[in-house]
Amino acid sequence: MTAVLGAGAFGTALAVALAANGPVVLWGRGLAAWAGTRTNPRLPGVVLPAGVTPTEALPETPGPVLLALPMQALGAFLALHAPQLDGRVLVACCKGLDLQSLRGPSALIAAHCPAATAAVLTGPSFAADIARGLPTALTLACADEAAATALQAALSTPTLRLYRSGDVAGAELGGALKNVIAIAAGIVMGAGLGDSARAALMTRGYAEMVRFATRLGARAETLAGLSGLGDLVLTCTSAQSRNFAHGFALGAGRAPDPAATVEGLATARAVLARAETLDLAAQMPVTAMVAALTTGRTTLAQAVQSLMTRPLKEE
Repeated sequence: MTAVLGAGAFGTALAVALAANGPVVLWGRGLAAWAGTRTNPRLPGVVLPAGVTPTEALPETPGPVLLALPMQALGAFLALHAPQLDGRVLVACCKGLDLQSLRGPSALIAAHCPAATAAVLTGPSFAADIARGLPTALTLACADEAAATALQAALSTPTLRLYRSGDVAGAELGGALKNVIAIAAGIVMGAGLGDSARAALMTRGYAEMVRFATRLGARAETLAGLSGLGDLVLTCTSAQSRNFAHGFALGAGRAPDPAATVEGLATARAVLARAETLDLAAQMPVTAMVAALTTGRTTLAQAVQSLMTRPLKEE
């Protein structure tokens, strides 16, 4: 039996999809408010299938545990529940870097649950698409090849196709960094700077992703796959992306939705702080622009001028 911890839109969608393979337990706070109707307000029109059991008690199932929690909440959650989670197969489904420790989800799992088998599930996907059974392909990264093979078989469904990777750092950094670039792409489009500017932004942003991730040991080819380039394309071109939508509102001069979880905001600051320790900050202009613009340290006009007046160089 699979357990999904986190009953937001993405966690609920995963539970719905995985119910095609067998029983799923979906854990979350406040489930009692909608468990009776079996419909999550964050996923309108999606009804939990009979194979999904919602609960507010942390489940102790024998199968894999999917951690569909916000990145900035993951560390505290693992610290609180380490006795129940250590030694189990834990699959992180969040994208970003922890602002406090500057670590990714697999490192947080290792720190709090050292006996657990850590994996990362990431890639181009929207909760609504997964819940509706639309074809989706994701990357499943795990350093343990046997565990990765078993997880791939357990978590793949007729509409959810998983590709294995042993490059955990590459998979999780691709998912983290693309959120930052998606905010920037949203700013570009919200400000009316045009599709040509967005294409340039995505391309140079991807170069930053590869530069940063490979410095931390990731493989460049991983960033060219689903968890990097694939996710980047999706989130930089669709209003369904919360990161893109946040940036679009900023670019258009509107207040972003305060209720939306926008992982790229904290990730931009964390990535920039980590880049400074690697002497890479000067080579991360898009990330620096997002961090400065979203914290009010620069204006849109200043950010555009800063990017466009950088020294000319070879691509």
